Amino acid sequence: MTGWPDGYGRHVLASVDSTLSEAARMAAGASGPVWIMAEQQTAARGRRGRPWSMPAGNFAATLLLPVSEAPGQVALRSFVASLALREALVAATGRADDFELKWPNDVLLRGGKLAGILLESAGQGGQMRHLAIGIGVNLVAAPAVDEVEAGAVRPVSLKGVLGTVITSEAFLDLLADAYARFELQFTTYGFAPIRTAWMSHAARLGEVITARTSRDETTGTFAEVDAAGNLVLETPKGRVAIAAADVYF
Repeated sequence: MTGWPDGYGRHVLASVDSTLSEAARMAAGASGPVWIMAEQQTAARGRRGRPWSMPAGNFAATLLLPVSEAPGQVALRSFVASLALREALVAATGRADDFELKWPNDVLLRGGKLAGILLESAGQGGQMRHLAIGIGVNLVAAPAVDEVEAGAVRPVSLKGVLGTVITSEAFLDLLADAYARFELQFTTYGFAPIRTAWMSHAARLGEVITARTSRDETTGTFAEVDAAGNLVLETPKGRVAIAAADVYF
C-alpha cells in the first residue's frame, strides 16, 4: 500500500502556465522537495522548447528538489524519474510488460509515447541549488500524429490503449511514493543500481536506432547506457557515447 512520502510537500493547482515555471518561481523559498501538480497548463513545454499538449484529465506535475551534487550527477535523476514513472504506471494498471523506457526521458506503452520527462535547473552564484523534474503523462488523451514532428514515436494514452482510468491526484500519489523510494536508492547507493534497473526496461536495446542532435545524427546498435548516463551506440566506426540527443526508431 502506498502513502504520501515523508518530507515531500504537495502543491496542487487548478490551473497554471506550466508546473516547471511554477517550480522556478517557488525555488527561492523551497526548503525541501515539493510536488507541484496542475489540472490544467496553459503554456506547457517539452524538450527543446517544444509545446506539450495538455488535454483535460492528463497528468502534469513537477518535482522541485533541492540538490547539492555536481551537475552531471544531478542530471542522472532523469533515470530515477523514469523508473519511478514506470513503477507508478505498473501500479495503476498491473501491466508490467507493457511499459518500456526510451532514452533519454520517455516512457512507452506498447511502443507508443505515453509520457515525457524534462529536467530544468535553478541556482545562484553559478551553483545548482534546485532541480525541477517536469513530468507529463497522457492519462486520458494523446495528441494526433500530425501534431508531433515527423518520425517521432506516435503518442498514445493510458485510457486509449489499456482502458485504465485514474485521476491526476491518484496518479500523483503513486508517482510520489515510487520516486521517493528510487531517490533514496540513488542517494544511498549511487547510479549503478538505477542504471541496471533502467537497462532492464530499455526500449530497443540491441537494435539499430538513430540519435539526432541539432548538428548531426548517429545510427548504430543500442549497446547500453554508460555510467555517466550517455547513450552508447555500436557503429561501423566503433562505439560512440552520446550525452544528449533525440532518439528515433
